[in-house]
Amino acid sequence: MELSQFLTAFAEQIKSQHPLDWAITFTALLYVWLAARESAWCWVSGIVSSGLWAWADFARYNLWVDGLLQAFYVLMGFIGLYTWLFAKQKNEDKLPIKRLPLRQHLLLWLAGGSLTLSLGFLFQKYTPTSFPYADSLITAFSIIATFLTIKKVLENWLYWIIFDALAIFLFWAKDAVLVAVVMVIYTLMAVYGYRKWKKEIVH
Repeated sequence: MELSQFLTAFAEQIKSQHPLDWAITFTALLYVWLAARESAWCWVSGIVSSGLWAWADFARYNLWVDGLLQAFYVLMGFIGLYTWLFAKQKNEDKLPIKRLPLRQHLLLWLAGGSLTLSLGFLFQKYTPTSFPYADSLITAFSIIATFLTIKKVLENWLYWIIFDALAIFLFWAKDAVLVAVVMVIYTLMAVYGYRKWKKEIVH
């Protein structure tokens, strides 16, 4: 897509956005910003955004795997809210940030790869979803990243950086230009979140 085509498509999608689409965009970005600042309210914003986004995936973009992922995020939002508010260690005013050793990350990548292949096969065979394996890759590792976020593992942001960046190309391929731009912002905010959490864990 040439620059002129991109600008035209972007302007058209801006004009065509329903207030619901803007609500999804605003609450999704608010979630990442609040998460980077370690605010438990991020989960409330995430629950609202993911619920609305799931509907959009099924009804508009034909991305069934991502739609199920957003529904999963709603459930995880409630778990994350409870964990960040109540699963504190003694003498801590909030759940502390932690790191995972490389060995555990290797196991997570093995699990993510296996889940990618399983989801890709199932959704290619039984659903009309677009790009089943690419969609499944992002879904599998987003699930892992969500659990890492709930546990306040620093490296969750590295997972989000990688797979939000990949999601840019997925939505671009579906001509969902505005959503692709939002994923660019997501990626940049994940960089911010990683840097901020890293400073917190150092201190």
